[in-house]
Amino acid sequence: MKRRLLSLLVSGALVVPAAMASDAGQVLNPVPGEKASVAVWKDDKAKMNAFIDDLLAKMTLDEKIGQLDLQSGIMAVTGSQVNHQYEDWVAEGKVGSIFNNFTYERAYPLQKRAVEESRLGIPIIIAHDIIHGHKTIFPQSLGEVASWDLEVARVGAEVAAKEATADGIMWTFAPMADMVRDPRWGRVSEAPGEDVYLATKMSVARVQGFQGDDLAATDTMAATAKHFVGYGLSQAGRDYHSTDISDHELWSQQMPPFKAMVDAGVATFMTSFNDLNGIPASGSKYLLTDVLRDQWGFEGFVVTDYTAVNELVPHGYARDDKHAAEIAFNAGADMDMVGKSYMDYMKELVQEGRVSEEKIDHSVRLILEMKWRLGLFEDPYRYFDKERAERDILTEENLELARDAARKSSVLLKNDNAALPLNLESIESIALIGPLADSKFDMIGNWAAAGDRRTQPVTMKEGLEARLGDSVAIHYAKGATYAHLHDEEETSTHIGIRSVARDVRGKPAHARMIKEAVEAAKKADVIVLGIGEEQRMSGEAASRVEITLPGTQRELMEELKKLGKPMIGVVFSGRPNDLSWEHQNLDAILHAWYPGTSGGHAIADLLVGDYSPSGKLPMTFPRSVGQIPIYYNMKNTGRPYNAENPNQRQEHYKSRYDDSPNTPLYAFGHGLSYANFEYGEVKLSSETLTMDGELTVSVEVTNRGEHGGEEVIQLYTRQMVGSVTRPVQELKGWQKVHFDKGESKTITFTLTAEDLAFYRADMSWGAEAGEFQVMVGTASDQVQKLGFTLVE
Repeated sequence: MKRRLLSLLVSGALVVPAAMASDAGQVLNPVPGEKASVAVWKDDKAKMNAFIDDLLAKMTLDEKIGQLDLQSGIMAVTGSQVNHQYEDWVAEGKVGSIFNNFTYERAYPLQKRAVEESRLGIPIIIAHDIIHGHKTIFPQSLGEVASWDLEVARVGAEVAAKEATADGIMWTFAPMADMVRDPRWGRVSEAPGEDVYLATKMSVARVQGFQGDDLAATDTMAATAKHFVGYGLSQAGRDYHSTDISDHELWSQQMPPFKAMVDAGVATFMTSFNDLNGIPASGSKYLLTDVLRDQWGFEGFVVTDYTAVNELVPHGYARDDKHAAEIAFNAGADMDMVGKSYMDYMKELVQEGRVSEEKIDHSVRLILEMKWRLGLFEDPYRYFDKERAERDILTEENLELARDAARKSSVLLKNDNAALPLNLESIESIALIGPLADSKFDMIGNWAAAGDRRTQPVTMKEGLEARLGDSVAIHYAKGATYAHLHDEEETSTHIGIRSVARDVRGKPAHARMIKEAVEAAKKADVIVLGIGEEQRMSGEAASRVEITLPGTQRELMEELKKLGKPMIGVVFSGRPNDLSWEHQNLDAILHAWYPGTSGGHAIADLLVGDYSPSGKLPMTFPRSVGQIPIYYNMKNTGRPYNAENPNQRQEHYKSRYDDSPNTPLYAFGHGLSYANFEYGEVKLSSETLTMDGELTVSVEVTNRGEHGGEEVIQLYTRQMVGSVTRPVQELKGWQKVHFDKGESKTITFTLTAEDLAFYRADMSWGAEAGEFQVMVGTASDQVQKLGFTLVE
């Protein structure tokens, strides 16, 4: 093995290029605290700088450019292009990092070629999309946020890092922190929901889980804050589409999770596909240099998304790939993913004076620093250990943690007449029906690229069989498909998965499936449905114009409804669906998202009452697509509609629909329990709050039900008048608390003026004196309101 890289020289000064002008039409805004972030990595900076100074001095321009390139292997397909020469490029020092290529058998030989065949032996970083688990798959990301449990998010990322690093992966493209309001967009499944406060807390918890407190530890990995920024507001809910975002929206709703991840020491950033007010994010110096580097003090490196540099051309922002490489690199994109624009054109751009070698040195230094922090220069093979892979992956402990996360993430949307939990003393048989009741393939959801879809996941049927044994008979029938009748074959290139709707061969087969389901249901006391979307119907490149349950599921449920038996729906999907029909016709609805490898066991725990549902919605569920975008923290209108006004004539010329209520089907923060939580009177410590004081908000909560359970007590505020219009509600805190049967607890929150700060009319950050409301309750639409005054 080569050890050329271990020699150390004295540290040299790092020269950073002078900042260029901001993108046209964009204003550099202050951020809360106006203080540059400081990374939390445990660096011996003098030693690291001396080593990298020595290495940079030895590198040719070609070798430096090689460090700026990221190529994809072939173990997963996460984009439309793969350059199959990547293994030889690694050996030639033309590639600095590889993703979609892992395990000892695949990644170790690649690292060996980098270290032993390239001239300087610089190790590569091995990356992969470790989104919600590596091989032990946790609930889909949006579902995990539905737990409203920071420890669930942190532990899920920690387990993922432990397993992934055992398989040779040291860098993940997560967490995704795009704020979302349109469930048609498939990537809501990977997002942290619609609320900036909840998203910020969960994103930071995930960074902490992935990276731990030491990036050099072999069971932690570098995380990536993505997508920077605005991708979640893609117009029409169509993936990769354009965005148009005001300064107030950008800084109030989109930026905070990213700033918080910088403060938490996130290792890398990823650019977003979208343009932002006419400037593609991958070519925005304003975002990547002025804000991220100069204002926030980010010390890691920036990687583009898949071929995003090349896409500056169809955006109409670059003439060709060479021009795109010039724009993106000078904007602050240090590493080019897959597209080869830097590989093909960077040397010419330097020779032509369009890119400075000094700036290349700076970007290369950032990448080499991350390799140093990961311990790769000390031991390039430290993440390749066959025994550890056998010991640390898919352990019983990991599977149990995934089961717990799935229980805590599931949301009980409806439960009329205490249909759940199932009363095992009074029922002798269950009809288990639906296309997702026994589908291993769908349990782990999308962006679970290393997960086993064929044998490992536990389905709802398997979970119930394991829990019930012979005590309750289960009559199973698939009954329907989630494909449409004309879709005899559905194909997805996303993460290399091909799915075929084999049971759909026209109306005779469809009728036969429904008949089989009805016959099974006739034998049972209660009907439990496994319904929803096939896993590829959400995720990247999976936008939908209709978000009702697809295929023949509605027809199946209509026939079963005629039997007059209790019907319980367990919904599997990666987005908020239009469940209006299901809400009207089912007795209970449990939304399980895609619950992961241990999902079937978790669902059984919930259905039979071994665990009480405690999840709350992180995203509003609309009544129909016509309401989209719909979200809880909207601005008010000059003509607000009051549905409770008995004189509806007065409400005619107000902001409303003729054919639908304004309200959602299920509001942000909604989620029921088998416990029965009673809220006492909300109390304030004072009717005034000073700019340097504190206001205590308290409420007594009592569990009046027959079951113990966890409740998420939510705190919201509203500023009644501001220098700019303010949202009707803003989440400012929550507590997830367990209550035994009959137990009462006093829950206390503390508010300060900083909690009420916002970007004012002049884009300065701070609070404004005036009247406020504080709201406490079990969901955003079920709160008590009290007023207080913020005074100078």
